[in-house]
Amino acid sequence: MDTTSRKSRRQTFRASLRSLLTAGILVAAYYVLPLDSAFTAGTVVALVGGMAAVTSLLAWQIRKITRSPRPELRAAEALGATLPLYLLLFATAYYLMERSVAGSFSEALSRSDALYFTMTVFSTVGFGDVSPRSEPARLLVTGQMTLNLLLIGVAARLLVSAVEQGRVQSGRSGAGSRSEGT
Repeated sequence: MDTTSRKSRRQTFRASLRSLLTAGILVAAYYVLPLDSAFTAGTVVALVGGMAAVTSLLAWQIRKITRSPRPELRAAEALGATLPLYLLLFATAYYLMERSVAGSFSEALSRSDALYFTMTVFSTVGFGDVSPRSEPARLLVTGQMTLNLLLIGVAARLLVSAVEQGRVQSGRSGAGSRSEGT
């Protein structure tokens, strides 16, 4: 194995480790931080602020991708940081909503249940075992569904464009870098 290949594998390993650690820290914070406030207008403002933070993080990551010598790897790291934060913001909102107004969902939600529900909405699986019952819960879920489509469509396109631009700036074509691996 040549030195370039070893270096590439080390970079990939480090990037993967950073992504896993970031996701792990965010999930741990979700389970450890005290979530005993009620779902109020302040919670909605915090959720909107969190979405603004996710958008800002994604924009910053896109800029870093375009300047990276390994844009594909940087894009994977961007997803590893942005997606868990996005999902955990909704899980927190659902958890607080159910704690504030019992019956907002078809069953009481623990933190794990709220995370599970968030993932079923995000993945569009919708098992049906947990569903929003109150109008505010349905509006919040509708908001998540809309943002999911934007995240999947628009954000994915922006990430792909950033990778392409990063390849051009580093002097590699799309076809040549695919054979190198990510």
